Amino acid sequence: MKLSVVIPAHNEEGSIAETLRSLYVVLAKEGIDHEIVVVNDHSKDGTAQLLADLGTEIATLRTLHNEGPGGFVFAVRWGLEHYTGDCVAIMMADLSDDPVDLVRFYRKMGEGSDCVFGTRWSRGGKVYDYPWVKKMINRTANNLVRFVFRMKYNDCTNAFKLYRRGTIDGIKPFLSPHFNLTLELPLKAIVRGYSYAVLPNSWRNRKAGESKLKIKEMGSRYFFIMLYCLIEKYFSRGDFMKR
Repeated sequence: MKLSVVIPAHNEEGSIAETLRSLYVVLAKEGIDHEIVVVNDHSKDGTAQLLADLGTEIATLRTLHNEGPGGFVFAVRWGLEHYTGDCVAIMMADLSDDPVDLVRFYRKMGEGSDCVFGTRWSRGGKVYDYPWVKKMINRTANNLVRFVFRMKYNDCTNAFKLYRRGTIDGIKPFLSPHFNLTLELPLKAIVRGYSYAVLPNSWRNRKAGESKLKIKEMGSRYFFIMLYCLIEKYFSRGDFMKR
């Protein structure tokens, strides 16, 4: 089973090299057939040149350039249209996600799940240097999702998840043009009947660069996706369910 890792990168010259080297070392050591797909999202710093240089060092690195509108989600969506693996994970360019966790996700998927979701907020999960305001908003939003959808999973909004190709194909077309894609992907998968396993994972705040998430802009957009998925769950009469 070939693993694709999609990493959006906008002005990440301070982080991208360490992230890609760390990821490649772990996946190569584990003998996992893989590709690392970095989508350069209209970077204006040295990211593009760094990726070109790293391409001669990291055998499994593929660099794509986002040819559509700029933005985190458009870069992710570009990667999700061009990956070649049997399953795909979305990871951040700032090494906030641990490659060792990705290996665990991949092994778990080998047991048969359509998706593997991480949780930073259950037993075994860890966060380091998580801003308290962001944490408060995160927990409020995720608890609301749990209550509305009557499920136990408690970390829907984190992008770091693993999906089979059939799952990604089954939850298209994507509606979100912003960070709410991170909620759309797992919620659609759950509502449409794809199986998922949950494993604890860790998260570290970035060491360099600037976060692209603007929390004050996202409230109504997350609510839109939640409302759409809720309508689909109760009123679509199963038209979008996994076949």
